[in-house]
Amino acid sequence: MKILKYILLLILLAVIGLTVYIATQPGEYESEQSRIIKAQKSVVFSYVNDYKNWEDFGSWKDDDPNMQFTYSDTTIGKGAFYTWKGSSGEGKTETVFEKENDSIAQKTTFSGNEGKAYLTFKDTVGGTKVTWHSQGKLSFMDKAYAIFKGGAKKMVGDMQERTLAKLDKVISYEINTYSIQVDGVVQKSGGYYFQQKVTCKISEVQKNVGIILPSMLRFFKDNNIALTGSPFILYNTYDVPNNKASFSVCLPMREEIFTAEGSDYTSGKLEPFQALKTTLKGDYSHGKEAWDKALAHIKKNNLTENKSGSYIEVYVTSAAQVKNPSKWITEIYVPVGQSAPTEAVTTPAVSGTSVKTTTSATNTTKTVTPAKPVVKENQVIE
Repeated sequence: MKILKYILLLILLAVIGLTVYIATQPGEYESEQSRIIKAQKSVVFSYVNDYKNWEDFGSWKDDDPNMQFTYSDTTIGKGAFYTWKGSSGEGKTETVFEKENDSIAQKTTFSGNEGKAYLTFKDTVGGTKVTWHSQGKLSFMDKAYAIFKGGAKKMVGDMQERTLAKLDKVISYEINTYSIQVDGVVQKSGGYYFQQKVTCKISEVQKNVGIILPSMLRFFKDNNIALTGSPFILYNTYDVPNNKASFSVCLPMREEIFTAEGSDYTSGKLEPFQALKTTLKGDYSHGKEAWDKALAHIKKNNLTENKSGSYIEVYVTSAAQVKNPSKWITEIYVPVGQSAPTEAVTTPAVSGTSVKTTTSATNTTKTVTPAKPVVKENQVIE
């Protein structure tokens, strides 16, 4: 009986000692890891800046395969966030600052504690150097767990290192796996479309599309408007020397919709036209190569580029349906033949000059009182 009491006393002392030891461990952590990602800086930044991709390269998913994620409506840029729930608890990470192709600042809450992270992107030999700096506080249970992982700094550092390694692997495959196919001359169908016009730097086209398109799709859903095809981009200007693009983010619809004066949204009608169709399967970063190949095909085969026509990109399969960039499908339509011009625009040529043209896309300007409230959507980022 005495032996049992001694054993219980030893266990109690061990528990007390361990508790004291854990309690006296540092309650804060700070760690920094870097890795060279084999891709250009704009591609790496765009991929990391979209929280829909974090589930694919975060090492925490490997440690907890059943972890569940939820995302904000807009997953790109300042204010975007994602939450997770797993075997070790639940938390939230939010972007509080971003500088295009340069840096991202985040705030993370987990187990009642708050942490901060700062990611920077720098051009270097062989690709892009990504540096991930993290710091924050630890709860008692976090400190206990960290002890068995060699300390908080090592625990966080290992997580960062594995995540950056996986990011390199994912980007090397997902971004660099693509194909471009010139399909030939086709008759592109027309119809009514809903649009929001955008003017921004050429380098920010996809970012703005990523912000605006989810809002437009949500507007369609909230107002029970039927989508009759895939979203598309209608280019008005693509001015390479001045790094400026003007375009419309469009959703095809069955009937014309009238919006109140001052609304970000307007309606338009695209007339059918003859075009050279080119299909890009893969990430949007290869879009310039696809446009170059289409225009080169026109020149090589003595086709007549119709500079009074409509230049369009159709997102047949996008991030909204499939997260893997290697599986995205974008159709490019370059007008050839004849078309009735209605307004002056600039073709989205990828050469060093801009060419003034006209387009057959007719925008509606008539205003009536809408049957449903008009929603003021996100402002365009320039």
